[in-house]
Amino acid sequence: MIAAIVIAIILVAVAVYYVAVRSSAPINVGNVTETLPPITSNETVTTSNVTTPTTTNVTTPPSTSIPPNAKPLPYNAANKTVFLYVVASSSGQPFNFNGTSDGQLHFYIPAGWTVLVYFTNQEGLEHNFLIVQNTTATPGDDVGQDGTILLAAGTTTSNYLNQGISSGQTASASTTLPAGIYWFACGISGHAAAGMWGVIVSSSSISTPYYVIQS
Repeated sequence: MIAAIVIAIILVAVAVYYVAVRSSAPINVGNVTETLPPITSNETVTTSNVTTPTTTNVTTPPSTSIPPNAKPLPYNAANKTVFLYVVASSSGQPFNFNGTSDGQLHFYIPAGWTVLVYFTNQEGLEHNFLIVQNTTATPGDDVGQDGTILLAAGTTTSNYLNQGISSGQTASASTTLPAGIYWFACGISGHAAAGMWGVIVSSSSISTPYYVIQS
């Protein structure tokens, strides 16, 4: 009788040991071995140090606030800034802005807002970006003779005829535009006359910025 009790005690001890060893044993998945951490009832997961980039200050206007054939432009209403991302595209003819030419691309902005331009050249030719308070209907070989240059990106107001940025480069510049109608154009000699120009309309009747590509 005593021997049977001793044997039973030994078997129970072995079983308890076996369960304890199995519960903390590592889990082997392929060649990776990981040990499960202990689970506690008060364990929490925090994401207080995880940040997500925010663009709450940059707004895209709802489609109802712009004409049906228009597309929205990004802007910051807090500091009255509109962002123009303009590219001399490598596709199509070499004298283009965002694939358009000969005044097809029109930007519409509220009067008195700041225009911040990011101009990227993808072409093999050098190009620059000017905003001109024009006095002629269409640009000639020297846009500086067609009005007053208000902004120059990728060049200066004195070297615009022969200085631009090379393929793959980006230049930026900003200016504030009162109400009026302006050109944006490449200032390098002959480029605007070959089609590299568009129109900016600044008006107090415009509340949210947008653009239109005219046929």
